[in-house]
Amino acid sequence: MSGLIGVGDLAPDFELPDQHETPVRLSRLLAAGPVVLFFYPLAMSRGCTAESCHFRDLAAEFEATGATRVGISRDSVARQSQFDAEHDLGYRLLSDADGAVASEYGAQRNLPGLPPRRSTFVIGSDQRVRGVIRSELRMEAHADEALRLLAADGGPGPA
Repeated sequence: MSGLIGVGDLAPDFELPDQHETPVRLSRLLAAGPVVLFFYPLAMSRGCTAESCHFRDLAAEFEATGATRVGISRDSVARQSQFDAEHDLGYRLLSDADGAVASEYGAQRNLPGLPPRRSTFVIGSDQRVRGVIRSELRMEAHADEALRLLAADGGPGPA
């Protein structure tokens, strides 16, 4: 496992399939502006649904900052697709089936087979990490803090 990724670090580039089986590369997303990459343990669990729906509900605020929201877990493409369909999330959900990307970001737990830690990375278009949010229990903190960081980084942010 790589060390924890922190503020100022270069975010590891990767390519993973989204819920529609479309390959998504981080560096391509960053060409359009900042990315808020959030790792969650398990699609359709209570906590992950609350967190993911909060990211959905703040769509206008994220759009105002120019940031792209991306959720990522070890769930299969089919499960990600079901999660999106059931909750009309409106953003990409990536399948990191083997946990390799979570490991690169320091979000993977130490025991094999366990889901990633709930972690959010605000990544600038220069591929540098602007902020990291780590909280297993405060589901809304991830989107709220990401918006605060984006606003502090020069975007209009929430009103």
